[in-house]
Amino acid sequence: MPVGYLFPVTLVAVGTLFALRPVPFSRPLGRVSYYFGLAANELPFAAFFWLLLLPTALAFAEGDIDSAGGWAVVALAAVTTLGLAVVARRALGERARVEHALDQGLGTGWRAALDADLAEGLRRRPPLARVLFLPVFRRRLDVRRVADLSYGDAGRRNLLDVYHHRSRPQGAPVMIHLHGGTYSGGRKNSQSLPLLHHLAGQGWVCVSATYRLRPQAQHPDHLIDLKKVIAWVREHAHEYGADPSTLFVAGSSAGGHMAALAALTQNDPAFQPGFEDADTSVSGAVYLNGWYGTYFGQGPESSPLAHITADAPPFLVAHGDLDPIVPVAEARHFADRLRETSAAPVVYVELRGGNHAFDLYHSFRFEAVVDAVEAFTALVRSRERDSRPQGPR
Repeated sequence: MPVGYLFPVTLVAVGTLFALRPVPFSRPLGRVSYYFGLAANELPFAAFFWLLLLPTALAFAEGDIDSAGGWAVVALAAVTTLGLAVVARRALGERARVEHALDQGLGTGWRAALDADLAEGLRRRPPLARVLFLPVFRRRLDVRRVADLSYGDAGRRNLLDVYHHRSRPQGAPVMIHLHGGTYSGGRKNSQSLPLLHHLAGQGWVCVSATYRLRPQAQHPDHLIDLKKVIAWVREHAHEYGADPSTLFVAGSSAGGHMAALAALTQNDPAFQPGFEDADTSVSGAVYLNGWYGTYFGQGPESSPLAHITADAPPFLVAHGDLDPIVPVAEARHFADRLRETSAAPVVYVELRGGNHAFDLYHSFRFEAVVDAVEAFTALVRSRERDSRPQGPR
């Protein structure tokens, strides 16, 4: 039995099985299913090239396939390849589904409503080489990261990173992103980096921040921290070329929960102790693989659902239909409630086969979401420009 060949094939086979049929996180094997299935689900091409095709070629070249056990591993690799093909096919269809979601949320003629310069900058196809060969390499040479800037008094839990284009264009819009981790873990510079680097490469100023965690902090402490980040951006982002009058807030998982709360409680002094007069309004919100319910042991007021009003800002919500941590039904419910009440655009993107942390890698799935975020923000920015007073002609 070629053990060296068996190991990578088994690894991919288990991951592919859990990608196709994930186990809910709360059940036995839920954690194993999540971590193994996530990699195979979001990186099927890398799994095939590096852990199936290359080891199989080496095993044949070295004469390891000379027994019934060796051929059994080859058979397992073949079956796993079929499973990865199903996973990859789901991901390849994501771009068309995302485009349909944009049409539903923004109206079928939304592209015609874009400012010409913003429309010209939208990407039409994914970065194939990066997705296929460098999916975990998330940095760009034209983007500079300024790390560990303090925005509050909670030490390392109140630090942020700024990403900006090395040419430092002026008047850039701002995207703030908060990491997930069930409010008890996680770190900046870890999640949605393909989004932040892409936007920064397009001239945005992006911010990724840490915040206080459980159990030392409780809601609304985390939300207050995000409000402090927004206030910091309004005061300092011009130093990096930004115009913070156009500011979007985004988050993954718990960070999405927090971003939604911030977007739905703009300028609420109850969540701005000591900086009540700071402007914490936002142009829109991006809610990725989020949590939509109440905070641990607290009442309905700790859920974004309790704060939905007619004047809610524009939202883009993206959620995987195979998310093993937050059922997709909760995302649908939030999007439906928001559409029923808010006068602003609501884009709901349901990702077929999407796992919980689909925003970690350069994948066909997340690159489609990245392009949707850029298109969504382009429409919001176009409308903001149209609504601003024009000077004398």
